[in-house]
Amino acid sequence: MLGLLIAVAALVTVARRLGIAYPIFLLIGGLALGLVPGLPPIRVDPDLIFLLVLPPLLYIAAYLTPVRDLRANLTTISSLAVGLVVVSAAAVAVAARALIPDMPWSVAFVLGGIVAPPDAIAASAISARLAVPRQIGTILEGESLLNDATALTIYSMALAVVAGSLFAPKRVAITFTAALVGGVVIGILVGWIIGQIRTRLQDTPVEMTISLLTPYAAFLPADRLDASGVIATVTAGLYLGHRHASIMGAEARITGSALWNTLTFLLNGFVFIMMGFEVPLLLRSLSPGVAMRLVAIGLVVTLVLVAVRAVWIALTVYTPQRLGGRSDALPCTVVLSWAGMRGVVSLAAALAVPLALPDGTAFPARDAIVIITLVVIVVTLLGHGLTLPWLIRSLRVGRDVGVREEEARARQRLVDAALFRLDELYPVWPGHRPLLDQLRETYRHRSQHVERQFTPAASADGEDRELIEHREIRRTIIDAEREALLRLGAEGEISDQVLRDLERELDFEERRMDA
Repeated sequence: MLGLLIAVAALVTVARRLGIAYPIFLLIGGLALGLVPGLPPIRVDPDLIFLLVLPPLLYIAAYLTPVRDLRANLTTISSLAVGLVVVSAAAVAVAARALIPDMPWSVAFVLGGIVAPPDAIAASAISARLAVPRQIGTILEGESLLNDATALTIYSMALAVVAGSLFAPKRVAITFTAALVGGVVIGILVGWIIGQIRTRLQDTPVEMTISLLTPYAAFLPADRLDASGVIATVTAGLYLGHRHASIMGAEARITGSALWNTLTFLLNGFVFIMMGFEVPLLLRSLSPGVAMRLVAIGLVVTLVLVAVRAVWIALTVYTPQRLGGRSDALPCTVVLSWAGMRGVVSLAAALAVPLALPDGTAFPARDAIVIITLVVIVVTLLGHGLTLPWLIRSLRVGRDVGVREEEARARQRLVDAALFRLDELYPVWPGHRPLLDQLRETYRHRSQHVERQFTPAASADGEDRELIEHREIRRTIIDAEREALLRLGAEGEISDQVLRDLERELDFEERRMDA
């Protein structure tokens, strides 16, 4: 495990130097490690991924998803998260049945349920590195957050049929609806309870502990009650993320951001490197002929998924946007169609397929399911993830120009609010006029900088250069303060406690400057 963490840190460092999204590079690194002769196999219990790794990753992805944007694109997201997943699972089942005639239909639908959903973690980790319009980012992350419930329901029902349980369409519909509604109710309830608790706390370490336990507080009860643990976790994350400003204070937000960034980094690194590591190990366990045939079938299944996604998005996204007169409908549709990476949910579901049926016989085509799933994951993560930046540049799909103006308007409103409050404070604190004057000058300077962003003649390069120069000046001053502080500590003129307190102040000031 320690070796894996070291490998994750090294590979991510190289990935950032090369400008490659780190999940892709970790997958490549895992593939390379799996090919090294003599390395002992690492067996990971699928329940470990489902119960320990998946909930926090889904929770923080939902927590950071803007609810307003999600609501604005809910029709499109629902179409992709339910309709597209069902159609994709059925198409994969048909393809698998045609390519492996001995595979029962129920087993084919197990495979379809496994590979149908694009992955929330892969989508957020990769799209965060790409300059995509806000609507595309919202649709991708919203779709991948909500589609797991649909796919895992198909997967569970198909497993039940393989195991000999009775199958009835009515029962499937009731089970799916109950899992969905139950997950939403439990997620909202857990989110409300956690919000009430954290509102009354002023202890950051305790708040961070509660924050880390929140995903499990939503996932485990829902899973035990046969509701959707995925939906419960996502709902709790959306609820608390939407209300974070009123639930926690500044120190808790800053500490929580650092904590979750680190945890997400470690869990993502572990998952993606393990994906790559598993592929060579599984292929070695099969004869070369069988392995190559399953890889070829995996490639065909990948093509089926890509084709179904492209057609579905063309019908449900491109056509309405084109009829609505949007000039960028085609580029946005192409990007959405190509951004269907599979990841941790598909991996965990494939590995969780039981080795044997209740009667003791081997589960039909289990090795085929696992190999095909891994091929789909590797091809979509590498093929789509590596080509998405090129595709976005070629189609000239960039971040919304309005985002910069929106931020500038918001900054100006903040400055106006501060200046208005300063005017009210002059008669309240007449003895502190020099401080109030200094604050007024600071905010006046900020206002001038924001106004230049609204000036048509101002170039973005000029604004960025001025901002860089301002940061460099302030960083030089902070560095001088830090050198003086360390010198005082080294000479024994101040205690370690004083040194840490003042160093923390300088760290906060530098962080604010970088923000």
